Amino acid sequence: MKKRRVPTTNVPIYRDSGFILGDLNTIKKAFKDEKDHFRSPENYIYSRYRNPTVVAAEEGIMAVEECKWALLTQSGMSAIDVALSIFQRGDETRPWLFFSEIYGGTNHYIDRVLIFRRGVDIKRFYPSGDQYDLKELEKMLDKLKPEFVYFEAVSNPMLVVADCEAIIKMAKEKGAAVIVDNTFATPYLWQPLKDGADIVIHSATKYLAGHGDITAGVVCGNDLQMEKDAVEYRKYTGHMLSPDDAHRLGAQLKTFNVRMERHCSNAFKLAQMLANHKKIEQVHYPGLKTHPTHEKAKKLFKGKGFGGMITFDLKAEGPEKKLEAAKTFIAAVADYIPLIPSLGNPETILLHVESVWGDKYRLPGMIRLSVGIEGYEHLEAVILKGLEQI
Repeated sequence: MKKRRVPTTNVPIYRDSGFILGDLNTIKKAFKDEKDHFRSPENYIYSRYRNPTVVAAEEGIMAVEECKWALLTQSGMSAIDVALSIFQRGDETRPWLFFSEIYGGTNHYIDRVLIFRRGVDIKRFYPSGDQYDLKELEKMLDKLKPEFVYFEAVSNPMLVVADCEAIIKMAKEKGAAVIVDNTFATPYLWQPLKDGADIVIHSATKYLAGHGDITAGVVCGNDLQMEKDAVEYRKYTGHMLSPDDAHRLGAQLKTFNVRMERHCSNAFKLAQMLANHKKIEQVHYPGLKTHPTHEKAKKLFKGKGFGGMITFDLKAEGPEKKLEAAKTFIAAVADYIPLIPSLGNPETILLHVESVWGDKYRLPGMIRLSVGIEGYEHLEAVILKGLEQI
């Protein structure tokens, strides 16, 4: 009896570990084609290699990022491992240059895996004050001739927007590839590949999934040889997202643009309110004219918004009173704004900066808000009530 195809708008969840190949000719062709490491094969073999549900979600990412390929992994960190490792070629590997103001987990990965375990020659580029000096970057590029330059569009937690287009242009002119972690900006605000970046990484856990219930990462690009190298590396290291998570991610991607518009809108209004509140000492938000990289953000994001993250410092006399103010505020809003070490959730969540960043930011009164998509009036009322308790 012929099987009847059931019409559906959603890709099925293929939980198969291995796939039926039918006959000897098919299995021979499948394994022959596998040597080319196609992202979307004609015949699926094994879910650690490729999975149809995962491929469908990758195509959703490709539509959002407007790129030629995307590979999903189990987390943002595994995406970073895939992206970086395709540039490692034993003794032929040139130095890797990282901007210093990147995700803490990435910096730990650099120190404990790339340097300590793999012996990769790592160099870091540090800012002058709160911004990067591109003349100094040019000197480093000339001196090191690095394999690639790695940076984040928006720093965490101070939300400093890099001069991204200039960095990419300079690195490419000096013969270096460019890798951008674009988790904070997202493709809604900026698409680095269109400005010449070679690879873009996202912690899809955050805004791409956007519901705080999936852990995933993605590597995106346009160069087809890099795609094949990344597919091969992911296959052998097992950095594959599960089909169940891929299916949910694919569904959540359908609301990505709508969600991001609301994240940005809520954050912009809230940042303006906080900047004028008597119990706030300083607000770090690229959409405010007082932010040191406001003009860079305007140029890069082209009026689409300034992101959904706000960092602010509570006003109090001395470190002890600042810490007490932070504790009071966090407790006062806890029923509506929980303390969760993540970002990009549909509800607003917060993080205490000094508790996470320790010695780097001795700022006991500083709070990082991941602004959600709930009704703005309710959100503002909760924040104001919390500030009143200080």
